[in-house]
Amino acid sequence: MIIDMKKYRIFFLIVTVALFSYTTHKEEKKQINTCIDQTKNNLVRYGMVTGVSPDKLAHYKDLHTHPWPEVMRKINECNIKNYSIYLQQIDRKYYLFSYFEYVGNDFDADMKKMAADTATQRWWRETDPCQIPLPEAAAKKEIWTKMEEVFHEN
Repeated sequence: MIIDMKKYRIFFLIVTVALFSYTTHKEEKKQINTCIDQTKNNLVRYGMVTGVSPDKLAHYKDLHTHPWPEVMRKINECNIKNYSIYLQQIDRKYYLFSYFEYVGNDFDADMKKMAADTATQRWWRETDPCQIPLPEAAAKKEIWTKMEEVFHEN
């Protein structure tokens, strides 16, 4: 039997590329799954509430309809994901409810990093006057009051 070396080399090359591709894909998938597992393990959910001034509600909504890109980048850099703010009127008063997931390892350090950012500071100078802190937050010179999670279904 005569072996065509050219065909053999091509076949060998195809098998090698296929195995390398499979191994590489398998390793990438493993790395992605590890990253997802670490994110799930580090994820902390936060719910917060504050009041909002009725006469500044339109301005607040407009700011959040067009958030500043540099502020959004900083939020992501500080490991905050899946961030939402909701509005609800209760007894003729308006309240904001925020929800976000923190996926970092040092929440306090990330919040200090965010607070030190000049774009975020400018953003807060726009949003803070729109908000009416609840008494618990006001006593600590804060805007938002942390809420207790009583149920979560994943």
